[in-house]
Amino acid sequence: MARSGAKSIQVFAARHHFDYMDRGAVREVGDWFRSNPVEATLHQPLYPDSYWSKHLSPSLNLIHVEKGQRINAMDEVKRAIESAEVIPFTSVVLHLGMRDEPWNTRALEHSMTAIEHIKAFAHPLGVKVMLENLVNDVTTPEHLMEILKVGHFDNVGICLDVGHANLFYGGVQAALEQCGSRVRQMHLHDNNGNRDEHLWPGAGKIDWKALSKSIWTELPGDVVGYLEIAHELGETEATVQEKAKAAFALLDSARE
Repeated sequence: MARSGAKSIQVFAARHHFDYMDRGAVREVGDWFRSNPVEATLHQPLYPDSYWSKHLSPSLNLIHVEKGQRINAMDEVKRAIESAEVIPFTSVVLHLGMRDEPWNTRALEHSMTAIEHIKAFAHPLGVKVMLENLVNDVTTPEHLMEILKVGHFDNVGICLDVGHANLFYGGVQAALEQCGSRVRQMHLHDNNGNRDEHLWPGAGKIDWKALSKSIWTELPGDVVGYLEIAHELGETEATVQEKAKAAFALLDSARE
């Protein structure tokens, strides 16, 4: 990805991919980022175990109805963030709730508690907190903005997932308009409007020309976009580089 032109890479804290509990693995990743001109950011763990597959649903829920489950989830996220003592992570993306999680007073209260606890742990390590819009009612753009407002989280940003926005709550342009300057990061992938496919930009139905124009004209200039693409059998390092370059060019198409 670095050879394709990426200036920032988000590391997914899935332990079979990046084992944040393994000191050797953490040092190795830290050494790579310190030796390359690429920024490091972190995506929270979604599973507490070392092994999982796409056939298993995420099990770490920061706003679970049971307090013990919420505490366990926050502790696991903190374990991942702790690797920022070695790896120069600048931010962490959080998930609030599971798929189809309902929006209510309980969800608002538990969201604010989780953000406050994780922010208090992450900020001294230089790690800013980002909230991702998911396919649930808790993390619609409108409700994310309410969480930030009610909690007075002026230094917490939004990681706008354009693929999720294309499936839910009015589309990508509507999400951009609602979140505005609170968008600090973006997850970039495509779909055909009926399921979360994580396709390369241009392979689905998102209007990337319009999105590119909005990114360059409506968002702060330091917003970072991360390609979040599903693995394809037979994909090679060479094909990934070519597809990444094409995606970067597509996103750059409306830049003045």
